[in-house]
Amino acid sequence: MTYLTIVLFERLGLLLVIAFVLTRIPGFRSLLYREYSKMMSLVHICVFGLFGITGTITGVVIIGDSTVIREFVWSIEEGQMVVSLSLVAIVIAGLLGGPIVGLGAGIIAGAHLFYLGGIGVMANALVNPLTGLLAGWTARFFSQERVISPLKALFIGIFPPVLHMQLLLIFEPDQENMIAIVNAIGLPLVLSNAIAIAIFTAMIGIALREQENEAALATKQALTIAEEALPFLKKDSQQEMADSIAELLYSRLKLAAVSVTDQKEVLAHKGLGADHHRPGNRLITSLSHEALTSKQMQIAYSHTEIDCKTDNCPLQSAIIIPIMDANNATGLIKFYFKKAQHIRPVEIMLAQGLGQLISNQLNTIATEKLRTHMRDTELRNLQAQINPHFLFNTLHLIAALFRKDPEKARHITVQLAQFMRFNIGLVSESLVTMEKECEHVNAYIAIIQTRFSSQMEISFSAAEDISHVQIPPSTIQPLVENSVQHGLRNITSGGKVTVSIEKAENSLQIVVRDNGIGFPEEILLLGGQTSLKSRKNKGAGLYNVNQRLISLLGEEAKLRIRNLKNGGSEVALTIPNQDVRKG
Repeated sequence: MTYLTIVLFERLGLLLVIAFVLTRIPGFRSLLYREYSKMMSLVHICVFGLFGITGTITGVVIIGDSTVIREFVWSIEEGQMVVSLSLVAIVIAGLLGGPIVGLGAGIIAGAHLFYLGGIGVMANALVNPLTGLLAGWTARFFSQERVISPLKALFIGIFPPVLHMQLLLIFEPDQENMIAIVNAIGLPLVLSNAIAIAIFTAMIGIALREQENEAALATKQALTIAEEALPFLKKDSQQEMADSIAELLYSRLKLAAVSVTDQKEVLAHKGLGADHHRPGNRLITSLSHEALTSKQMQIAYSHTEIDCKTDNCPLQSAIIIPIMDANNATGLIKFYFKKAQHIRPVEIMLAQGLGQLISNQLNTIATEKLRTHMRDTELRNLQAQINPHFLFNTLHLIAALFRKDPEKARHITVQLAQFMRFNIGLVSESLVTMEKECEHVNAYIAIIQTRFSSQMEISFSAAEDISHVQIPPSTIQPLVENSVQHGLRNITSGGKVTVSIEKAENSLQIVVRDNGIGFPEEILLLGGQTSLKSRKNKGAGLYNVNQRLISLLGEEAKLRIRNLKNGGSEVALTIPNQDVRKG
């Protein structure tokens, strides 16, 4: 018994070496990730069936209950019995592939044992398909586990040899002789099978962790490179972008070479082969055109597939990654390798992830540019609008003043001209200096103060040395206009509007106050966030100003609206991150 146990463990060592090679086969991963299909199930049935036959060949032949023949099992003579190790493969087939794979592999291994014959031929032939079926059903209890733990596998591995012993006793007519054989081989089979199955599941767990670690590493590397590539992808020059991306990928990935192309020619090439893989070369590789057409990654495993016309080119294989913009392949990134063997699954995974990330970033950048363009166009159109009622009323005022006070009329004419010139120039600028903004506000105040001299008083004060500060044009004037038209609309006398611009720490604080009726509750809650069109443009001016402030200067610059305790209202804003110092 001891000698048989030693021999079985020797043979199991060889079997586990084969199992280790099996876990390195790429198709084996489909079992680990439960990716079943009819074709893959058939392939795994054949693979594990052959693995079971290998377990039989590496088994041992015994004569009687003691003599062990150490040769590999190629045939069985009369009076001999094969002690097969096929159950190890069949149990693993059932645990990983389920009842169908386990049964199919068991039938193949069992048919081989039936063909060999010998003592216990029926038991040997039947135990394999039965074990595969039972192992597959048992695996359903562990369906939530990626791989059954070695301890559980050790426990499961005890039962197939026990079932084998039972079938030997059932089908063998010479009970006395079979009992002696079972006593001799029972314990060695149980120990060797259970331990081998536990080791095999441990190897599968290690293979799975290796794959997951490689995937995690590839994902992390792709995310890091994609983040580093973002500033280059924002470049307006396609050539500069291609040069920067090629340099980044070549330095980070340690490839033989990297090329970046558009749909027709090479834009940049870094690495080996730079003497003939030059920018400006036309795309001639058939796989490149296929990648652009199919929008799918292609792999060239030979120098012939690369289509390089230089015989001594050091680049022998490549991964060709299409770069997508919207639904179109606008270019390619090519990873070149010295040998086809250098293209491992981790390189393919990295290339797929990186291509997807860069494509997503390009789409995001394009969308953001479109939104910025549309927003800028919309805001400038809003800025350029001049209230026709204001213009007509001012012209009537000037006409009346020419009869009463010509000097005053000339002054207001100059102020109106300055006001209109500023508004017309808005479409060409996103930011203006505070000096120009103050001139615009003063022109408006001069006109309004003249029109409503008996109803209100408007005061304006600004800190010194702020003329260089940048501000969105026509920011303060709409706030003053809002106070005049809405805050003081029911005030016939004693109305006051105060405009102050004060220095704060690296910012300017602009406040417009009035002693009018204050804001309605809905504008206090939503003012600056919605145009409130239902109130006939009340709040629309605040909304437009607020949108421009946020889009051009950031969230910190947004309007702050409140009603004052003693009556009236206040609208304040901050111009942040400016080089100003408190006096």
